[in-house]
Amino acid sequence: MHNNSHNGRGIHRRLERPVEAGLIPGEALDLNRVRSIDDLVRAMGKTSFSGREIGEAADVLEAMARDKDCFVVMTLAGAITVAKHELIISELIDRGIVNAIVSTGTLMAHELIEVPHQNLGDMEELISEILQSWDHNDVLCSYKLNHAIGAHLAKRSKDRRGILKSAYEKGVPVFVPAFTDSELGLDVALNIRLRESTGRHKLRFDPFEDLEHFAATLLRQTRLGVFTIGGGAPADWSQQFIPFLELRRRRLGENLPMKRYHYCVNICPESVFAGGSSAIRSESEFVPATEGGKFAEVSLDVIVGVPLILAAVLARAGKNKNGSAKSPDKPTKAKAAARK
Repeated sequence: MHNNSHNGRGIHRRLERPVEAGLIPGEALDLNRVRSIDDLVRAMGKTSFSGREIGEAADVLEAMARDKDCFVVMTLAGAITVAKHELIISELIDRGIVNAIVSTGTLMAHELIEVPHQNLGDMEELISEILQSWDHNDVLCSYKLNHAIGAHLAKRSKDRRGILKSAYEKGVPVFVPAFTDSELGLDVALNIRLRESTGRHKLRFDPFEDLEHFAATLLRQTRLGVFTIGGGAPADWSQQFIPFLELRRRRLGENLPMKRYHYCVNICPESVFAGGSSAIRSESEFVPATEGGKFAEVSLDVIVGVPLILAAVLARAGKNKNGSAKSPDKPTKAKAAARK
């Protein structure tokens, strides 16, 4: 992703040939020629600053969505569900564009609270009902619990769309690395304490189950893409997969292929020193991107940037990743075997 030079010679770039150097000439934005959101985003991509970043991000995300061999990891942080944007994420899952999600626990908890007439007490009852029948021999982790919540929603809320429901129906694992940062994690903690106090078997929560399952899933893929919204712990955790493989090779002698993300799109308004996006803009030895891949970064409020970019990309794609027409009521079977 970065082309650093430490020998004093700098980075050679043939600026007399701007197109070959990756510098696309600008073009005035003519609203008279804009007939759709896609037209607008394409036109913005030929302007400057955040407008150009939005156009570039849409192009990379489109390439990611069209690549049938690409397994796409989406990371979520910020106020996506509180800001009523959860259906945008559900749409990407329903169309088979997103194959795994790494999120904050707060986002998943807020999505459950956003159900009409529900509150924190209702979520506590939901978690209690799910864990009531949980086999104490089956170790808890975030992707297993989110799968169970999605199954519950698919059964009880058939007329309502949502991230966890769509993820369950499409076989998309949802990982929450900072699980106790939310009401969802606290409800699980309280349920475990309650089980102990009433003499029942204690449930064990192990976050390494998430790490191992995530790593094993990505190792099976031909090509990888990451679509990061908001930075933070989900973005950082999704990238730890790469040093995890490297350390297993170096310290444990495991014969593992080195995997990196071929496509990277990041939408985050924070500056590097604020910390939320620092993992994405780190030094070259930690950047999880493959040489020759496609990358784009947008420094913009995600509530503004995400709908624009995704509306354009969905208009271009028009179909599921497997080539069939969009059918939100039927699970997409593409890559199902690879995700199991």
